[in-house]
Amino acid sequence: MGYEVWGLVRGQANPRVRHLRKLLGDVRLIRGDLLDQGSLIAAVERVQPDEVYNLAAISYVPLSWQQAELTGEVTGLGVLRVLEAIRVCSGISASRSPGSGQIRFYQASTSEMFGQASQVPQNEQTSFHPRSPYGVAKVYGHFLTQNYRESYGMFAVSGIMFNHESPRRGAEFVTRKVSLGVAKIKLGYERQLRLGNLSASRDWGFAGDYVRAMYLMLAQDAPADYVIGTGVTHSVEKLVDTAFRAAGLNWRDHVVTDAAFIRPAEVDRLCADPAKARDELGWEPKIGFEELIEMMVDADLELLAATDGSAGEEFATDSW
Repeated sequence: MGYEVWGLVRGQANPRVRHLRKLLGDVRLIRGDLLDQGSLIAAVERVQPDEVYNLAAISYVPLSWQQAELTGEVTGLGVLRVLEAIRVCSGISASRSPGSGQIRFYQASTSEMFGQASQVPQNEQTSFHPRSPYGVAKVYGHFLTQNYRESYGMFAVSGIMFNHESPRRGAEFVTRKVSLGVAKIKLGYERQLRLGNLSASRDWGFAGDYVRAMYLMLAQDAPADYVIGTGVTHSVEKLVDTAFRAAGLNWRDHVVTDAAFIRPAEVDRLCADPAKARDELGWEPKIGFEELIEMMVDADLELLAATDGSAGEEFATDSW
């Protein structure tokens, strides 16, 4: 889009910085931490951004159960700190509205806020019933974004994003765990893939399509929240079958169900109703489910061939 992009990175001697600079050479990096208000104010003052996209969070649901307090601090209160940094640096108060050149803010909300959903599919009016510390923290951030928009007149929006995946997905998430597992089995590094609840269903789409929706939300004349998803759900079993077929394998020969990977409280059927995004943003997903999963399997086959099967080892026992 021709943007000058800055990325926020945490702390001193962050081991990911070298990898990020190699991967994203055209992205400028600046230090900051969602746990530290002053660092965020300093970052906003330094960059003077036109737009701020907050995708930072403790975003892995099982980890939110293990570190619930940290999840609340980062995923919930972190949103408050980013909004406050924007407000302070813009000189906005209850008596002073933002000017025409105000900073536009995007908050990454999530379908996990719906949790035990009151209706299927879910749209912008569906009530929230989160089923994890992650979902609860995201609800806090969502309503806070709405409050700053209504109280201060800020251009602040939330995208209620359903699951979005790509070959860059973390290896702890089920889609990537499956694509890596399939690649390891295909290349002879493993014989089994251990998973939890195969009947759980999700609305999975391609991350690139969803980032395009984020951009479109901040390009509108007026701020509004949108549900972003494909409107089609697939079970984990369907995900597994698609991935193994992409490698010419039968999943029933390799998949083992393991109760250790079942969530304490599973969400019900999550399925997006993206009608508002389609009508007002002109947004439609371009990549379908099977194409997405095949893309991920192909990428992991190539990755493992180049790394002798070692990719993703650090997450091998900490997934779905």
